[in-house]
Amino acid sequence: MRSRFFVVTGAIVGLYLILEMLRRTGIISLYWAQIMDLSLIITISAVGLSLIYGFTGQFSLGHAAFYGIGAYTAGFVSKSLGGGAGVAGFALALLAGAAAAGLVAFLIGLPILRLRSDYLGIATLGFGVIIRVLLDNSHKLSPALGGAKGMLGVPQLASFVWIFWLAVGAILLARNLIASSFGRACISIREDEVAADLMGVNTTALKTLAFVIGGALAGLAGALYAHRYPFLHPSTFDYLKSLDVLLVVVLGGLGSLTGTVVTAVGWVFLLEWLRAILPAEYLDLRGVVYALVLIVLMIARPQGLLGGQSAKGGKRRAVA
Repeated sequence: MRSRFFVVTGAIVGLYLILEMLRRTGIISLYWAQIMDLSLIITISAVGLSLIYGFTGQFSLGHAAFYGIGAYTAGFVSKSLGGGAGVAGFALALLAGAAAAGLVAFLIGLPILRLRSDYLGIATLGFGVIIRVLLDNSHKLSPALGGAKGMLGVPQLASFVWIFWLAVGAILLARNLIASSFGRACISIREDEVAADLMGVNTTALKTLAFVIGGALAGLAGALYAHRYPFLHPSTFDYLKSLDVLLVVVLGGLGSLTGTVVTAVGWVFLLEWLRAILPAEYLDLRGVVYALVLIVLMIARPQGLLGGQSAKGGKRRAVA
């Protein structure tokens, strides 16, 4: 067990050092370095949705709302501090973004998680639309939020080291939760909520907790996004962005954390690669290409790319 820990730790550290060296030497250009950072940010958000949907079975279409709450909260905190608080201020902004998203997830989770299946999806979709409208009118709360014009002036403090290690931390957190009694109880809820309830599982509390943790991870991802890309706009956090993250979780395989991580990174790079090779007048065809990829994959592997697979390559039980 200890030897496996050192092997995994060494592999993660080695990967970070290699990527950092490639970035510093210019082998990975600034453009692709930004795409790499975005892929890791999306990974954090997708891991959160994987806990909510992939492992607990709660069909959520409002994940981008938590992403936006985290981004705007963290951006507002950093702008209020004036960017002069350094690492401590940046850490405070990240914590505020994650906490705000987690708190909102708790407040809306209590009433709507009583719903199931499509009804829950519709309720979370409505929540996402509400947040989008609030962001459009956020300038009425504070001019610093920008409203429909978007937010500018957030200090760009999210370096690769922050993004990489927070992504690793989010993945390890999710992995440990899934391997615990909490994770097994969540999987039992996904497989058969009524049976889990009859066996003494506190389904309401566990669904709410998974929803809060997943929302907080999305908020953390949004907070990193706000400090990595200089312009925030409400359209970045509309319901279509929730569908993007949902596709990542489904394509990777429900109940497969490894599949979620691999697909999140691959999905972002696929979209940008298509942007690079397609002529400007055919750029909108990207949607057609990845829709075809989705259709083919769902026909060939309806369980997703790595559905039922653990990080060690073995089979997982109770995977949808």
